[in-house]
Formats: sequence, structure tokens, C-alpha cells
Amino acid sequence: QVQVVESGGALVQPGASLRLSCTVSGVNFNTYAVGWFRQAPGKEREGVSCISKTDESAWYEDFAKGRFTISKDNAKNTVYLQMNNLKSEDTAIYTCAAVDSDFCSGYGPYYRYWGQGTQVTVAS
Repeated sequence: QVQVVESGGALVQPGASLRLSCTVSGVNFNTYAVGWFRQAPGKEREGVSCISKTDESAWYEDFAKGRFTISKDNAKNTVYLQMNNLKSEDTAIYTCAAVDSDFCSGYGPYYRYWGQGTQVTVAS
């Protein structure tokens, strides 16, 4: 059984940092690409970042460039999203998704397995 579990969400002040984790079990993680998505209240889900199966390539949405860094640890079946200089507009539920593929995508339907999400709230 495949499980995708996110962790690391919290309430933080503007300018703070958070590291989200996404652990995928029940698969050969070495063959999986992973993406992070977010959904704010009243808004549609949007892609944040993704990483290829080999950690050789990554994609970032414009708002994440220069502030967020994605990384993959195949030995721990985990993908991390380091988020720095958080802003109030980053408040959302962050969800990760995985697919058995060489490449990643910022397009949600590309992914097969999804987690339940972790809440990130940025407020003073």
C-alpha cells in the first residue's frame, strides 16, 4: 500500500523559515518524481515545486524561485521543501504528490499518489 505523508507545517511569522517533509512508502522511491502543491482558502490548487526521480532537475513556480529549495533523499524515501522568507501569501495547505516517472511536473493530474497535506500559516 502506497502512503504519502507530509509534515513540518506550522504557524510562523513573516520572514521565518520552514522545512516541509514528504515521505513516500510502499514504492521503489528511486523511480519516483515528486511535486509540491498548495491551496489557499478560496483559491485553486497551484504547483509550487517539483523534483525528478534522480534529484538532477527541479522546477519552481515563479513565487518560489529564490525562496524555496526542493531536495530528495532516496535513502529516506523523503522529499524536502525548504521555505525561506515566508510571506503571508504563502499561507496554504501544502500537499505533495508522487509519480513513477523520470521527470516531474507542476501539473497536478500528472501525479498518481497524494498526501493529505500540512498547514502552513504565516501571520504576525
